[in-house]
Amino acid sequence: MSPTLRARAHEGRFAPPWVVLLRAFSSFSSAVIALAEREERPEGLDAFFKARSVAVIGASSRPGKIGHEILRNLALYEYRGRVYPINPRADEILGLKCYPSILDVPDEVDLAVIAVASEATPKVVEECGRKGVKAIVIVSGGFKELGGRFKDVEEEVVRIARRYGMRIIGPNCIGVFDGETRIDTFFQSRERMLRPPRGPIAFMTQSGTFGCTMLEWVAEAGLG
Repeated sequence: MSPTLRARAHEGRFAPPWVVLLRAFSSFSSAVIALAEREERPEGLDAFFKARSVAVIGASSRPGKIGHEILRNLALYEYRGRVYPINPRADEILGLKCYPSILDVPDEVDLAVIAVASEATPKVVEECGRKGVKAIVIVSGGFKELGGRFKDVEEEVVRIARRYGMRIIGPNCIGVFDGETRIDTFFQSRERMLRPPRGPIAFMTQSGTFGCTMLEWVAEAGLG
């Protein structure tokens, strides 16, 4: 990463909307062991791709809802880290204990995936900062692309992220997928979109449609 990009990331600036990041490696089994045994907290981009724990803020018990599909992709498939649903109106989702706020989670949280209304996002990001979260993916839309007061909401989120030194991908994005650790913050279900195996390919795209199409093409071709 260039010094300029590293500086911007450290300041908590947003990545472009509809970012898709794919990283793939050669040994899934070693990734699981490394994830389970890692004691030090991941730093920088590793907080997105090698997170030991993920909180889904806005988790839902209703299939088809964004907060449900993200939680399902993390909790029921290959990711082996800890997953924490955050929903003040639920006790349990998909067999996992729910917490009213990320501040109520008893353990460290490396990565937070936010799927709440845009105007509720600054409060949630502030709580992530107080919790010590290193990285955030904001899948929610409704920020500066709508203009007016929504632009102000996004700027407030940026200020909070800078104050706590957090990195953010989003808003209005589908997030990240890692072929090694199987971190998967996409809100497309496995039935609707294939995921590729581990492998040597990595790519980034500003277009969510292109990113999803590319991932499916790679998966269908047996590439990783």
